[in-house]
Amino acid sequence: MSFKPLFSRSLSAAPGRLHMAAHSHHLWPDASFDGQVDCWNDAAELADRKWDRIMGEVWPEAQRYVAAELGSAMAGAIVFAANTHDLLIRLVSACPRRSQQLRVLMSDGEFHSARRQFARWAEDGLLAIEQVSVEPAETFEARFLAAAAGGGHDLILVSQVLFGSGLVFAGTEELAALGSPEGPWVVIDGYHAFMALEQPFLPAAAASAFYLAGGYKYAMAGEGCGFMHAPPGFGPRPPVTGWYAEFEDLSLPPGTVGYRADAMRFMGATFDASGLYRFNAVQRMLTDNDLTTARISAHVAALRTRLLERLDQTALGGAELLNPPGEGSQARFLAFRSPLAQRWHRALSERECIVDVRGEVLRVGLGLYHDESDIERFARLAGELAA
Repeated sequence: MSFKPLFSRSLSAAPGRLHMAAHSHHLWPDASFDGQVDCWNDAAELADRKWDRIMGEVWPEAQRYVAAELGSAMAGAIVFAANTHDLLIRLVSACPRRSQQLRVLMSDGEFHSARRQFARWAEDGLLAIEQVSVEPAETFEARFLAAAAGGGHDLILVSQVLFGSGLVFAGTEELAALGSPEGPWVVIDGYHAFMALEQPFLPAAAASAFYLAGGYKYAMAGEGCGFMHAPPGFGPRPPVTGWYAEFEDLSLPPGTVGYRADAMRFMGATFDASGLYRFNAVQRMLTDNDLTTARISAHVAALRTRLLERLDQTALGGAELLNPPGEGSQARFLAFRSPLAQRWHRALSERECIVDVRGEVLRVGLGLYHDESDIERFARLAGELAA
């Protein structure tokens, strides 16, 4: 079955392109255009009063969608921002620490928003990092959990799906159990898990861990819709704060720094709401078409199986597949490691086929807008790659 009609605007905008990077920049469905227009129309019609609609209707609707998708059942624990880096800074500012240096445990395969920022802070002595190698992959989860249980950390961060390899970290609940308002704080980076894994953050984990993700990947809503799940009781007064954190309490005496008790305590200031409009519009589209994460994953899984069969006799078939299909949750992309990855990426780009490359890893991502015809076309192009 093909769902291409839901993406007619994005697909028709570049009809010669074969976009096999749904894990990188997921093509936007037509519903996102309608959401963008709704945002503009509300601003034109309501002017100053648009914020009543945004904070009274649009924001809560998005919170409900996120909480339902996570499986957390805690809509009030969701806060939005332009990106997860912004939220990470607010989170770190509030994290309890036993000394001047924040002691961080993380993997050596985290995405740039955490990797780069933490490395820069470490240069200035603001934090100390302990890293757990993601390789060998077979033992990563056990090694990370053991390091976390060993204690001595103020903040523990790990990706639920590692962006480089597609490795799925299945120990979220066990890791979250270590979290405490007094420290350590457990942070799950769910950017490659949200709307790729079915209900990845259930109440047992949501009670004592943070979760970061956004609308840019599998939520199909584009940028400007980062979110954080902030467990109740963790960080009641974040030092990095904007005036929206006391949005409903503007009657406080001058000079008083007040905070909301819910996730709004981590809010910043005035923001572009268009990402929330797009996100809500896409969620309604998915509901109208009975497209759950489980159903989309099944669609992708069938295409992935066919793709691997067709690639077996190509140059990619000789590469190391870092995340072969197996039991349990799966990433929405395939990660092929080879010294030829950069060359293959260039060759595919020259043929208007979009994939992405990270060092020696070529990543091929599948999504709702792909069907059998895309698999056949990609297989033909892969057959032209030099081994």
